[in-house]
Amino acid sequence: MEKRVLGKSGLEVSALGLGCMGLSYAYGPAPDKQDAIKLLHAAVQRGVTFFDTAEAYGPFKNEALLGEALAPYRDQLVIATKFGFADGEVNKGVDSRPENIRKVAEASLMRLKTDRIDLFYQHRVDTNVPMEEVAGTVKDLISEGKVLHFGLSEAGVQSIRKAHAVQPVAALQSEYSLWWREPEKEILPTLEELGIGLVAFSPLGKGFLTGAINANTPFDKTDFRNVVPRFSAENRSANQAMVDLLNNIAREKQATPAQIALAWLLAQKPWIVPIPGTTRLHRLEENLGASHVAFSAAELTKIEEAAANIKIEGARYPEHLQKRVGN
Repeated sequence: MEKRVLGKSGLEVSALGLGCMGLSYAYGPAPDKQDAIKLLHAAVQRGVTFFDTAEAYGPFKNEALLGEALAPYRDQLVIATKFGFADGEVNKGVDSRPENIRKVAEASLMRLKTDRIDLFYQHRVDTNVPMEEVAGTVKDLISEGKVLHFGLSEAGVQSIRKAHAVQPVAALQSEYSLWWREPEKEILPTLEELGIGLVAFSPLGKGFLTGAINANTPFDKTDFRNVVPRFSAENRSANQAMVDLLNNIAREKQATPAQIALAWLLAQKPWIVPIPGTTRLHRLEENLGASHVAFSAAELTKIEEAAANIKIEGARYPEHLQKRVGN
């Protein structure tokens, strides 16, 4: 698979990474452990070198899963994890106090069965802790060799600049896709200016852009999408227009809607790396096939013009979670 470098950091990863959250958390019942390990191994065998996890996924289960599954390949891979929630539990709120960052780093190293964290993200900005302190703590961990690169997740422009001034930020992880283009306003220009890569999570709109979800699709009671306004039946029906567009382009390119959505992201900037997640081997293979889909400038213009006429309905987060982003 093609490789990409995240900004000016020198951190080289596969053009498509694997978001691992769904293997343990958020999207209904987790797959069987051995099936999850098989999927992770399959990703490595197909050229994926970039794996995304967090202590909060489970909590803790996802890191332990990756630690076990990826140990045989460790030195070939870039593993990203995150700190920033109290006791690793999202519902307890944020905690980026320096002592917690250090505690999480040590625990993550053990669960991941490794001696270094390749990319250590602040999961959400903690407005009670100065960003300079957060960046300074990670800088110390880097000097100790426990962390190689610093990242932020869903941070706003001011936080990015404050952090980068203390410890260069290798990557910002934020949602970005054809149905969430907010980063184009301020975030992408700032990242380009500073030489920071973008790791795009939910590049398939939490599954919606694959075309496999419609207004009548039921979700498991534990599925996070049940509380996401964008996934109400009414909004799913309204947002079907974007899937219809992807389907039309997919037919022309002899690809799938998911591959078109991912290939569009890859075409935006050479320092953007999408991390689609899946629990199924055939979806993994489909997603990775996006790396072989290319667009001409005229085709990208055509997509842009068509997408501009589609209004996406519904907020991407419920209000209490939306308060945690863009700080």
